[in-house]
Amino acid sequence: MKTLLLTASLILYLGMSLTGQTFAKSSDDPAINDEPLREALSLPEWFKLSFLDIPEDIKEANRGRRGLIIYFGQSYCPYCKALLNNNWGRKDIVSYTRANFDVIAINVRGDSLVTDIDGKQYSEKVFAARHKATFTPTVMFIDDRGQHALTLTGYRPPYQFRAALEYVADKHFRQENFRSYLARAEGAHSFGQDILNENNIFTSPPYDLAKLKNSGPLAVFFEERRCHACDVLHANPLVRPTILEQLKYMKSVQLDMWSSSPLVTPTGKRTTARQWADELALDYAPTLIFFDESGEEIIRVESVVGFFRLQNVLQFINTRAYRQQPNYQLWRTEKSKQKYQTR
Repeated sequence: MKTLLLTASLILYLGMSLTGQTFAKSSDDPAINDEPLREALSLPEWFKLSFLDIPEDIKEANRGRRGLIIYFGQSYCPYCKALLNNNWGRKDIVSYTRANFDVIAINVRGDSLVTDIDGKQYSEKVFAARHKATFTPTVMFIDDRGQHALTLTGYRPPYQFRAALEYVADKHFRQENFRSYLARAEGAHSFGQDILNENNIFTSPPYDLAKLKNSGPLAVFFEERRCHACDVLHANPLVRPTILEQLKYMKSVQLDMWSSSPLVTPTGKRTTARQWADELALDYAPTLIFFDESGEEIIRVESVVGFFRLQNVLQFINTRAYRQQPNYQLWRTEKSKQKYQTR
């Protein structure tokens, strides 16, 4: 009965969000302008003023029977702006967040000292790298027991973000993964067509990814049918000449993340697209995962992605920058410093 009520309530929320009865349709549109901002962002005044002592922040949140959210962001990030405006700009989401969590902010390019859960201190940028805040915003949820519950890397539209809040606050993460939790309700919304978007960049089946990756980096696009965010990906970044030129230097494969299509993974394992998506814990479509020639994952993009972010990721891969600096965010920081120094 509890599962049925949960599914019904989440379906109702998703359905209302997409008809505009809870919030405007534009908030859920994954098509955002991801050009770097010209003016620095201001954080909500209700964020907790923290001394960046994470163990103490966890204790204080738990005394109020709340969890802790660590928001990893940066000042000129358009995806951070989308999160702050579209998600934490909604009264219902703000109210639910404040009732169940304390929120502290970490600047992924900052140098302020942070005391981690293990009691050791790191600069903000190193702390962010340790917790795999690959893209901004990254939102890390810690439950009322002080345990890691969920991390969302990158911007997610409001209906998914609200679902993530409920997933942690109501302790669903102790029984199932976020992918399964969302799947029980996402049938309430649908967009687009009943086939995957076609694109000439993709290699045709059969999919022996262990062989494909031998010729260079491999890009695997996990998508699904009737997926608005997938439509946006194909209608915007994947038609831009700069992106298409970068993709020429790697093999690209498109998979339906819910299908039983057989494949061989980059490490040589025989499985299906759906089983592999489960093993990879994918909960967002489209998710792009890039592999090196040895079959190791380089980086994944599992959130809304626009032209500028995708262009940077492809440059990170094609220049083999990951071999010298495996952490994408630190690479971006170093690259920005070099650009500034050459002016």
